[in-house]
Parts: sequence; structure tokens; C-alpha cells
Amino acid sequence: MPREYPLPSADPASLGFAPKPLAHLDALIRQHIEEGRYPGAQIALARHGRLALFRTYGHAKEEPARQPAANDTLFLLFSQTKVLTSAALWTLVEEGKLSFMDKVADHLPAFAARGKGDITLEQVMTHRGGFPNNNVTKATWTDHARMRAEVCDFSLDWTPGTKLQYHGQAAHLVQAMVIEAVSDQDYRDVIRERVIEPLGLGDDIFVGVPTEQQNRCADTYGPEPRDNSPEFRAAGLPSGGGFATARGIAAFYQMLGNGGRLGDVRLFSPRLLAYVSRSHTGEMPDAQMDGIPMHRGLGPHVRGESDRIRGLGTIGAPATFGHGGVGSSYSWADPTSGVSFSYLTNYVYPDPWHSARLDRVANLVHAAID
Repeated sequence: MPREYPLPSADPASLGFAPKPLAHLDALIRQHIEEGRYPGAQIALARHGRLALFRTYGHAKEEPARQPAANDTLFLLFSQTKVLTSAALWTLVEEGKLSFMDKVADHLPAFAARGKGDITLEQVMTHRGGFPNNNVTKATWTDHARMRAEVCDFSLDWTPGTKLQYHGQAAHLVQAMVIEAVSDQDYRDVIRERVIEPLGLGDDIFVGVPTEQQNRCADTYGPEPRDNSPEFRAAGLPSGGGFATARGIAAFYQMLGNGGRLGDVRLFSPRLLAYVSRSHTGEMPDAQMDGIPMHRGLGPHVRGESDRIRGLGTIGAPATFGHGGVGSSYSWADPTSGVSFSYLTNYVYPDPWHSARLDRVANLVHAAID
């Protein structure tokens, strides 16, 4: 059975949040809903181990009949899932079962095919592996032996380590297969047993949604059709198939921003969190992200001090780190203030509007921090 949700609630003012920016944030999201930008949304804000704010807006489903979103509605995380997958791999590092500097082929010998023998986990996790455009077939969703074979057969697009380009699906498929090879378990079980459940978030975060919980999932919409099938929700793809409540992700980032500890649970060491949440790619531009230097860590990315950044807020502290979900969401932690925040929606909105609204949303939260 999942542990009780780990963050006690507290009044935002008692945690040092100014009311006016939070009122502006609430008004902005309500405006988005009224304008039809997205059907539904959730936000959650936490600080120093307490939940300051948790609100749900709009609708979880638009058809065949509108269904209001509720506080237990699960939103598709898209690429926010990546940090959960990487966190499972971090647990294996802290047990001494692998190192970030290991070659992938040390654990998946067949991965050495097609010139990939020297690629390290660190290169994969920082999106410098050289195979950004690879993916697996739908048949692998229920056949992980086939998934491993297809991952090992990935082909290179450029020389590993020579540039930075977001690996939308490929990097975390590789991580998932390394997790399975080292743990001898399904990567979804590793994420749940080693990361989600120890934090008391077993009812709030899923990578692979069980059939009995799928009625809680919001449908996802966008200019192009999205997969809302039971098969997709159960698959829990490591790059973008997780589902969660905003309060679940805000609590997860409370742990990350607090050096690996949430309440009485120490999930990671402070030194590991400091290592994975710093920039490993400097000012290298990301070819997939309009040339923005994304300051990639080994899971999340970091605000840094560049003029432009994606999703974390222009006025955010340089140490702020997190991850987004394509066209829909962002979540982050600011370890300098003890704040974590999650913003989830159920519509994939294209740029430039998507990135512009993310900056406004994050900036309003940063502006509220006293």
C-alpha cells in the first residue's frame, strides 16, 4: 500500500510566499482555460517540506462528454517522465552497481553495434549520445526483450560527444534497458519500488498506469491526435509515458531540491543530487531547442545564467532545475529557496505560445518567493 502523501499543507504566507503574484498566476491559468488554450490544468507549490498550494482547473476529458478535472486526476507528464527514469538509474549508481562513466555496452553488450561501443551513460543522459532520432516500435510496449534488441540496434546520426541535441525518445529508452540489465527487473517496477513508493507518492505518480487506475487519467489533446489508449497508459514509456498529479511531482522535486531527502526519507545523497543537477554541458546550444543552451544535467536541466532558458523562468535563480513535457507542462525545484513547483496541462500547444506562457507561469512563482 502507498504511504500517506508526505507533505503537510500550510498557508502560503506562512511559507514566505507573497499573495499578489500567486493571485496573478491563478488569474492567468483561468484566462488560459477561458480562452480554450487547454481543457484542464493542475498546479502545486511547496516549500521546506510543506504543500503551500494545490489547485485543479477545467476538464479532464472533452468527449464524448465533458468531465471536470479533480484533485486526483492524473495528467500525462510527457518528457517530465525522463527525470523519474533517470532517478531510478541514480539509485543503481548509489548502490555501486554502475557508474555514470560506464559505457552503455558494459551493461548491454549488443549496444556496441553500429559504432556505439564507446558511448557512456553520461553522454546519453546529457543528450550527447549521437542518436537523437531513434525510437522503438509499438510492439516493444509489451515485449521488453524486443525493446532491448531495437535499442541496441540504434544507429548514429553524428559522432557521440561532439554536440548537444535533445534525444526525445532514444536516450531514456537506453537508460531503461540499462536499468533492466543491471537490476534484472522491469524498469517500471524499479522506478516504482525504488523512487515513487519510498517517497509516499504511490497514489500520485505512475510510470505504467494499472488498469484499475486509468479512469483517473486525463485525456490529452493537441493539433495532432494524441494516444489516449489503455495500451499507451499501461506502457509507461521511459521517455514520456508517466502520469501524475501536480502535488506528486511537487513533492518529488521537494526531495530533489532538498539534497535527496523528503521528510524522514533519505532517497539520495546530497552529493549525488548536487552532481546530477548541475550543468554538464555548459553553454553548448541544443540543436533541437532553437539553439538555447539547455545546461543539461543527468536527468534535469539547470537555469544557469544565460539570457534565454526554457521553462524554468527568466528570473529564476541560476540553481533552479527541472524538466518539461512537450507543449504542455513544466516542473522544477529551486534549492536556494526550498521551493518546488509543478504545472501540468492536457493540451500539447505549439511554440511560440507554449514557451512564452511557461516563462510567465514560472516567473510568477519566482516573484512570489520572499
